[in-house]
Amino acid sequence: LAYITAAWYGGDTENAELAAQYCRAVYDAGFAPICPALFLPLFLNDAVPEEHKSSIDIGRDLLRRSRVLVVCGHTVTESMKNDIADRVPIREQLKRAAAEILRQPAPQRKDRVKEAAHEDR
Repeated sequence: LAYITAAWYGGDTENAELAAQYCRAVYDAGFAPICPALFLPLFLNDAVPEEHKSSIDIGRDLLRRSRVLVVCGHTVTESMKNDIADRVPIREQLKRAAAEILRQPAPQRKDRVKEAAHEDR
């Protein structure tokens, strides 16, 4: 999955058109695009505080599940900075976990890899 983030400034129609263009470009590059801005407004109302929070939570969950973060456009908004900040620590955590596993003797590695895979779910 490739999570798409961008500066969403227009109305829902303009944002949906732009998001669809970004999704097509990501798809053409060989990835499966995921863009919450394209589909969440179809069933969540951002003006309702609880639904706004749900939208953020769903987006964060999808971002964590994505393999790639695609940053689109010429402007970086606070929301995009949050997406970037949320994604980078995940990669750093994986690097640290891999380095820790590699420092262990071979028999312990297998057990630790199984534990790490279980924790990731």
